[in-house]
Amino acid sequence: MSSARALAEALWFPVTLFLGFLFCFAPALHAPQPHHAAVVVAGRAPEAEVEAALHRHHPGGFDVTSVADARAARRAVLDRSAVAGYVGGHRPVLYVAKANGMSLFQALGKDFAGLTSATSEPLTLRDVAPTTAKDLTGTTLVYFGTAWNIPGYLLATTLLRAVTFNRRRKLMTIVGVAGVFAVVGDLVGVDLGYLPNDPAALAMAFLLTTAVATFCTGMAPFTKQFFPGVGMGLFIVLSTPTSGVAPVAMLPTFFQHVHAVMPLGNAVDALRGVLYFHGAGVRRPVLVLCAWIAAGIALMGLDAWRHRSTGARHRGRGKQYKEAEPPVDDPSLETPIPTAMPAHHHFGEPLPTLVGTVRDSARQPLRHAAVTVMDGRGRQLVRTATNAQGTYAVAGLPEGHLTIVASSHSRKPQVQWRLLEPGAVLRADFTLGDITPDAPSPMPCQNGGPPRNWTARR
Repeated sequence: MSSARALAEALWFPVTLFLGFLFCFAPALHAPQPHHAAVVVAGRAPEAEVEAALHRHHPGGFDVTSVADARAARRAVLDRSAVAGYVGGHRPVLYVAKANGMSLFQALGKDFAGLTSATSEPLTLRDVAPTTAKDLTGTTLVYFGTAWNIPGYLLATTLLRAVTFNRRRKLMTIVGVAGVFAVVGDLVGVDLGYLPNDPAALAMAFLLTTAVATFCTGMAPFTKQFFPGVGMGLFIVLSTPTSGVAPVAMLPTFFQHVHAVMPLGNAVDALRGVLYFHGAGVRRPVLVLCAWIAAGIALMGLDAWRHRSTGARHRGRGKQYKEAEPPVDDPSLETPIPTAMPAHHHFGEPLPTLVGTVRDSARQPLRHAAVTVMDGRGRQLVRTATNAQGTYAVAGLPEGHLTIVASSHSRKPQVQWRLLEPGAVLRADFTLGDITPDAPSPMPCQNGGPPRNWTARR
């Protein structure tokens, strides 16, 4: 049973990703074709006849409505209420937008060309929203969106190791990094000619990175060791195929619904609106991005409330406490692991969460004194020893109540019971007196006495 459980714990993450890629990428991106694409018709093109003709080629592919004239058909495409506007007659015209994707542009031209009669002129395609000269396929926004999306998830995972950062500092870091990513990405895109120069794009890029990073930071304490699977499932497996690599109107209906709620897809929609459609259709995706940010902040607030409630219950019980959750040791989750480290911090090393000095009764530093850290359940988290200056340091300790014991040969051990709060660096100094031959060796306590159930636990 233990071997089966170990195997399941080792394989769940790659199996989840395998199934996610298998059932999301191939069904969404293989042979895309229109699914309920909204089109409008005007002129000598009866709505019912056009819909019936299109239905013969693509059943369920188009939703057709009629408009008054050619100007209204063109306006519907520019307003993004339709992907195409068809004007029938002797000189048939199809208004389309390359900014919606070259594959949709070509598919619409092919499908509507079959509607022309033998007596009419060939169908004329008029692009009402052309992309930049270097964006030949109309998908460049997806690539830039991906550059602002996936690093947002990675930023949240690395911030989990910033154990000295409280929630406010993490939010400030997310905002700062998202701003830098937005500015640099937009400058590169404009300079290389991939993106039009519009400052509104900065806001969309900023919202995308902020939304992903904030939500991931908020959900991490609740998903625990499943955080990588949930995060990558949401922001890579589900987001990438629904982002606009294949135009949304050519995705199966399920993936169109997924696109409507994913941050990456909505950010790409918003970028298309501000860069190519004069701001049309931007409000809804911006609201979706803001909703992801609000949800992330709400989760962070809920986690803070949960910690405060647990602490209040512990205080109400005096010093008889019990740690609610052990630290997560799954290495696939980027959470800190309790680790002894040199007292002098170097760049690239984890920041310590516990530091201190151990001295003898003459206030001289004790070398090789043992320092043991345990959690509220009495489980040993880490054990280290002091250096020549009597100092020690530990990184990666979980928030909550800790028991810290210092001991040295022929000296009275000392114990401290301390509370490590989010974003704090705890300091625990000890003074170890000599053990007299004719006296028992008690374990004196600093910073308060032991819990009332200490004897029972020992």
